[in-house]
Amino acid sequence: MSSDRWETIKLEQNGKKQASDKICSGLDRSQKKEKKTKPLGERRKAVWRQQLMVLLGNTGVMGAGMAVALPSVTLGQLTDENEEFCLSQEEASWFSSINTMACPLGGLLVGLLMDRIGRKNTILVTDICGVLGWGLLATASLHNERSAIFIQMLIGRFISGIMIGLCVSPVGVYSAEISLPRIRGRLILGTSIGLAAGILFMYVLGYFIRNDWQLISIISTVHQVISTLCVLPMPETPSWLMQNGYTEKARRSLKYFRGLNKNDVSYCEEFENELNQIKRTSEQSRNTAQSESLWQAVKAPEVYKPLLLMIGFFAFQQCSGVVVVVVFAVQIATRAGVSIDPVLCAVMVGVARIITTFFMSTIFEKWGRKPAGIISAAGMTVCMLLLAASGWFPEPFAKAPPLPVVCIVLHIVFSTMGLLTLPFFMISEVFPQRVRGSASGFSVSFGLIISFAVIKIYPTMEAVMGTANVFAFYGAVSAIAVPFICFLIPETRGRTLLEIEEYFKTGRMPLPNEMAALGKPHKNLAHDEDAGDDEGCNESFLKST
Repeated sequence: MSSDRWETIKLEQNGKKQASDKICSGLDRSQKKEKKTKPLGERRKAVWRQQLMVLLGNTGVMGAGMAVALPSVTLGQLTDENEEFCLSQEEASWFSSINTMACPLGGLLVGLLMDRIGRKNTILVTDICGVLGWGLLATASLHNERSAIFIQMLIGRFISGIMIGLCVSPVGVYSAEISLPRIRGRLILGTSIGLAAGILFMYVLGYFIRNDWQLISIISTVHQVISTLCVLPMPETPSWLMQNGYTEKARRSLKYFRGLNKNDVSYCEEFENELNQIKRTSEQSRNTAQSESLWQAVKAPEVYKPLLLMIGFFAFQQCSGVVVVVVFAVQIATRAGVSIDPVLCAVMVGVARIITTFFMSTIFEKWGRKPAGIISAAGMTVCMLLLAASGWFPEPFAKAPPLPVVCIVLHIVFSTMGLLTLPFFMISEVFPQRVRGSASGFSVSFGLIISFAVIKIYPTMEAVMGTANVFAFYGAVSAIAVPFICFLIPETRGRTLLEIEEYFKTGRMPLPNEMAALGKPHKNLAHDEDAGDDEGCNESFLKST
């Protein structure tokens, strides 16, 4: 090969390499450009901070789940006549249900507390109630008189019930107000995960500690003290701070949740836009709240429509038996004729619930709220009807001994997919900011009143109707919930809180241009495609904070 020909080949190869390098460089720049457009609130540092604070807040929710599941693992010992301290059937019924009687009180208080003292301080008060409730239960056996022991146990359970009512909505509201729509779902679900984790932890304690309810109470008290300390480093939400006139604190809080340094004085256009939007919304909510009475607020369509929907949703949730299965898991497993250790069956129920809850964020974001709810209610219907059929026709179903266990576990899986989690999930989304605390508290309170009634009358229903017919009743309620969710519950996936509020005002989800005409962004301003440089900030301008 001649030298001229060789030089020609080398030049061609060099040209191809340079072209390839340009393409790769272009791809790199394109990838960097995509990275630049990621909103501040969705970047790694911001998401990590949001998730950490929600995790700290939900450690107390875990204590509430433990309080809900306590009767399931302790009634065996407490009703054993061979034990030194034994409860009668009526006393055991009050021990199991008195906390749910107190839950509505917590639900009513939570709205007042969230609006008056803030989201963080409400979570702190909730955990302190938990410490008192568990502490009274743990020390009840120090009395010598039987009546004194029982009364202190009931007082402890009552205070724990207030904690349960208080804990359901504050962390969810906190999560909704610190996050952007794309990750709001996974953060709000932290409350459901906390409850599920607490229930599972209590079942596990009951499996390993069979005959020592005092030790279980002591362990629970220690956990609640730790969860109280976890709340202290949590910042208050920017929305509440801004609405109550703490502008500088709101700025610092939003900086933290958007991954910015507290002392950074650089001008960030995306951050300032979002802060200004929060300020405008807060001023509007504050002015509206000052100018309208309670009756005027309730008459507003963006208030009474979601309020009625959430009340109905909670009614279907409680009357479908989901909480009964949690509270009486061991007893229901025994009545259903499971072929394994009933406490182990309860542990399986807890495991199924928490595993399902971990996938709920993906399910809600991929499927949407409404399809998940429909599938949930339909699946619960099938499971309860199969349990009822196994009681009506024992001989054919005796050939499939694992069926009752499978139905109970699947019932928990399906309920967690929607009917159990969705109402608690959506109360953080559907109410306007000016009434979010009080309206969500009232909705939860109503649901907890029904919960008390359902748990209190369950033993009577079982005695009068029979276990199989009770299962059939729960299945029928779940079946009716299907059209309720299908035709009345709105789809809120991917919608901002302002868009959801506008939907209840007008009856339909607004289009982007309509939100712009109203002076409200279609998405959170942090979602603008062209917002910011690689750090979302324009470093060429400096502004003092």
